Amino acid sequence: MPSVKLYKQTGAEAGTIELDDSVFAAEYNEALIHQAVVAQRNNARQGTKCTLTRTEVRGGGIKPWRQKGTGRARQGSIRAPQWAGGGVVFAPKPRDFSQKINKQQKRGALCSALSEKLRASELTVVDEIKIQPKTKEMVKVLDNLKLDKRVLIVVTESDSAVVRAAGNIPGVSTLMSNQINVYDIVANAKCVMTKDAIKKIEEAYKA
Repeated sequence: MPSVKLYKQTGAEAGTIELDDSVFAAEYNEALIHQAVVAQRNNARQGTKCTLTRTEVRGGGIKPWRQKGTGRARQGSIRAPQWAGGGVVFAPKPRDFSQKINKQQKRGALCSALSEKLRASELTVVDEIKIQPKTKEMVKVLDNLKLDKRVLIVVTESDSAVVRAAGNIPGVSTLMSNQINVYDIVANAKCVMTKDAIKKIEEAYKA
């Protein structure tokens, strides 16, 4: 079982904690992580953009001028794409961007990403974070833990004050343990988890 140092929110060491092999000692699978991230980002797309083709724009049914004898270029409709107010060539239409990824792939990608964070020493485990929902208190905790880059803080549902306190800090994002996902793990340089959040994740994703 891999073990990692356990810290207090003051930055002082509080011993070590052992992590589950199946969650935090998985092999690095870059292709699977990439697939999970692409699927997650595509599933978040609305796919509702829509513009009109020349057949859908109102008007333009009559030829604007006769074919020959005017000295002007021949035109068949004032709603052709080259006209202002005309239709759009290859107009985007509503479509479904969603991609299917099964549970085993999703779990494998998540465990691989978490394990790589641990191997790269980018995962910090904190005993608990007990603060008032104030930004300055969260900034102090981050300073104590020497975290100054993009940080993902993973907490449990009982730590709602942490979510509020970190809401206005640039580069800091928060997630509940039941909302953890591959994209947020790889998109942030550092990851901070409370001991309780670790337990919840292991319960949900261990083999």
